Amino acid sequence: MAEKKRNSVNIKKGDTVKVIAGKDKGVEGKVIQVLREEDRVIVEGVNLVKRHTKVLQQGGRAGNTGGIITSEAPVHVSNVMLVEGGKTTRVGFKRVEVEKRRADGSSYTAQRSVRVSRASGEEI
Repeated sequence: MAEKKRNSVNIKKGDTVKVIAGKDKGVEGKVIQVLREEDRVIVEGVNLVKRHTKVLQQGGRAGNTGGIITSEAPVHVSNVMLVEGGKTTRVGFKRVEVEKRRADGSSYTAQRSVRVSRASGEEI
């Protein structure tokens, strides 16, 4: 049975990242999708691949027109770095106290984990 591994993807959808290795090194882009199981992310305008598609005749206007489609392929999460304030930074985590409310109106304090920039120490 496969061992459950810790969540190693500290990047979320919508984050701006910079590619630090590979053919697109130095390119910045927005994360479109995070593939947690494969430790990969899909970044806008990075690792573009061309896929040749066949014409499918499924009746009338529903048929797919063939051609060459350019789309983004996944990049390993170790090859990208989070951009915060114009600079790249590593991601850390910090526990903060928060005030929560119950359905009956009473409140209590709890802890919540937040992402923190290692460079500036600010919450992301």
